[in-house]
Amino acid sequence: MPARTGAEYIKGLRERPRDIRIGGERITDVTTYPGFRNGMLSIAALYDMQNDPATLDEMTYVSPTTGDRVGMSFLMPQCVEDIERKGHAMSRWASYHGGMMGRTPDFLNVSFVAMAGAAGYYAQNRPEFGENIVRYYEMMREGDLCLTHTLVNPQRNRRPAQYITDTLAEDIALRVVKETDAGLIVRGSRVLATLGPISDELAVYPSRSHQTVGDASRYAVSFSIPCDAPGLKFICRESFDYGRSHFDHPLGSRFEEMDAVVFFDDVFVPWERVFLYGDADLCNQMTFRTGWIVHSFQQVMSRIVAKSAFLLGLATMMTQALGNDDQPHVQERLGELAMYLEVEKGLLRAAELNAAPDEWGVFSPASIPLTVGENMYARMFYPRIAEIIHLLGSSSLMALPAQSDFESELRPDLDRYLATDTMEAIERAKLFHLAWDASCSAFGSRQLHYERFFAGDAVRNAQILVNVYDRDPAIRMVREFLERDTSV
Repeated sequence: MPARTGAEYIKGLRERPRDIRIGGERITDVTTYPGFRNGMLSIAALYDMQNDPATLDEMTYVSPTTGDRVGMSFLMPQCVEDIERKGHAMSRWASYHGGMMGRTPDFLNVSFVAMAGAAGYYAQNRPEFGENIVRYYEMMREGDLCLTHTLVNPQRNRRPAQYITDTLAEDIALRVVKETDAGLIVRGSRVLATLGPISDELAVYPSRSHQTVGDASRYAVSFSIPCDAPGLKFICRESFDYGRSHFDHPLGSRFEEMDAVVFFDDVFVPWERVFLYGDADLCNQMTFRTGWIVHSFQQVMSRIVAKSAFLLGLATMMTQALGNDDQPHVQERLGELAMYLEVEKGLLRAAELNAAPDEWGVFSPASIPLTVGENMYARMFYPRIAEIIHLLGSSSLMALPAQSDFESELRPDLDRYLATDTMEAIERAKLFHLAWDASCSAFGSRQLHYERFFAGDAVRNAQILVNVYDRDPAIRMVREFLERDTSV
């Protein structure tokens, strides 16, 4: 089938009821539940962009097997131009939501493109596993599926013998409890399935920063299953879509993508859905050998650039509304936001232009610029960006009459007292509700937390970067300097 429309995506969710728990309630129809519905509609809007004649060529390409138009994020890149085409499509999606949704379908789409391209890696475990990953990728592409994933086992303590390994508690970590002729039975828990309630399928595979050691064969497993699989439960945090208007909560009322812990209560996984099993070393090496994370980081950086641009635009409009955009200290902060944006844009562009074939022949963006860009955003840039929005907004982030106030007898007073020299009161309130939702509300606070931990623990990420970064050229510079003839 060709690239789905938003209506087809919603229809698929409605026809496949799943076990979703939130606030002590079980939800079976996520398409009507208020805490999920608006986020679902935003995903549906992205699917509709693939079928808009104005963006069809940018968002889709012709399937090599069916001849239908399929999503551009499924393209198996064979050259730098293919990497750029995927990047343009991902940037367009990210611009729609201002970078506020981290788990739009393209994130897992590009990951599975790389996994399928590295089918030979999975075949080392069992030949049929290599065939499975290719078939699954093709099913994703032709069905235009929306995926969530879980990578990390919950832990009873975080004192592993080696910092990059996990202490697995047998009664809580996801593990295989039985093999049958038809497949595997798995039990345990995984975190954290963002977009889980409104996804079609759940992918389970190893994280780059959480490795297993010792006799871990039962924990070494990778597979994908439908979100309505019997025994699968999604336990959600509270929704940050409070059912308020787009005026009052402009982001939370549109882009709630939900985060969930997943419980596997003796879930059946057919053999044809298994990609790795029983080999801890292959699971531990999967991220770097298959290169899926490099492709996913291109999507991440496309989103980061869109988000940085969105927040720079927001900050600029805030200062223009308040009439202080010409003040030195304000311009310093706006300039800082512009620098963060340009750094991230430059790193993304460097990664795309320096794309090269990986060991499996799939063109992949350069990994170091993407890794550096994501780490800098998590550790330094985004926390500071949120702080700058706070500083620029000041009391205007608290003086926020609701839409209902403007529809009441208070309207004349609000128009008189809250207007600025450049903006009417209602437009000011609308703008600063957006600034509040981006940086101060529960939705905004979740954005900060999400960006901090998106790629995992900062110390683990620094370990990974230093171990893959080629420092030899820098060392040679120092050695050559020390070996120069210093005689007079």
